[in-house]
Amino acid sequence: MADVLVVIEHRDGEIREVSFQMLHKADELCRARSCNLVAVVLGESNAALVASIVDKADKVVSIESEAFRHFDVAVAKGVLSDLIRKEAPFLTLIGHTPWGMDLAPALSVRLGLPLSSDVVNILLEEGRPKVIRQIYNGKLFARVSMRESCGYLVTVRPGAFPAEGQGKRSAEVVSGLVPELPESGKRFIALEESVAGELDITQADLLISIGRGIGDPENIPQVSKLAEDLGGALSCSRPVVDKNWLPKHHQVGTSGKSVKPKVYLALGISGAFQHLAGITGAGTVIAVNKDPMAPILREADYGVVADMMKVVEAMKENLMQKPLG
Repeated sequence: MADVLVVIEHRDGEIREVSFQMLHKADELCRARSCNLVAVVLGESNAALVASIVDKADKVVSIESEAFRHFDVAVAKGVLSDLIRKEAPFLTLIGHTPWGMDLAPALSVRLGLPLSSDVVNILLEEGRPKVIRQIYNGKLFARVSMRESCGYLVTVRPGAFPAEGQGKRSAEVVSGLVPELPESGKRFIALEESVAGELDITQADLLISIGRGIGDPENIPQVSKLAEDLGGALSCSRPVVDKNWLPKHHQVGTSGKSVKPKVYLALGISGAFQHLAGITGAGTVIAVNKDPMAPILREADYGVVADMMKVVEAMKENLMQKPLG
């Protein structure tokens, strides 16, 4: 049976979290198909990168070149298209990131393979992949079939799968040959990180999330301070963004971001399915809502039926008596 191939994304010498998430899903698919898991690393110096995934794949193809110091789709698509033709994988997984959104369509055109993007789950039915995507701004889940093909390309939404917990493997490490690389019309200038305040909630271990139960935007600074004191980050449900009380990058859910914190504290969030779909990767979910019938209370590990602001005040008082650290 043809293999599942994962294109490893990395930055500044570290593998991106979405790559570990794709490896987790690929492991599940490979066990179902009794096939091998192949990971591909393109970089300038790959030894440390390869070492961090050698127990998560059956084969790691490492291709090193100065041309891979910074991502350039013109260079990457040529190398990867040659590799995919050679390996002939059943399925190729690429992160649905700015990097992957540039690369995957280019590979699809060059290879003539069907592509499904921004996927939140992958199923196998009758030997073919069917993917779960969200439509109508995240209000509905669609099960999508792709035309019959010798191979398939999929970009995976960050946070859609766990990054840990897959079975152990022992990879054969292969040094791929670098073909003659094309001239690129691009020149790398600098990497601009997100400006202060544009936090990445997908990387937080603790999220304190607010919903319409916050009642008044004047209450938000109190919750934000609590999140800061606890060493966490502030996030929210869609109604808070719709009211322009917080920017979009704070939003959790199908039309926001999928998150996987160790602890997710939901304050005043009812728990619409769009929001719940965004926290499937969370470790422990604690919900506070004054409505005992709120859907999120049925999904949470711990639930508190109370006014969220009273709970916030109680937590702040407890922190003052027993400061962290």
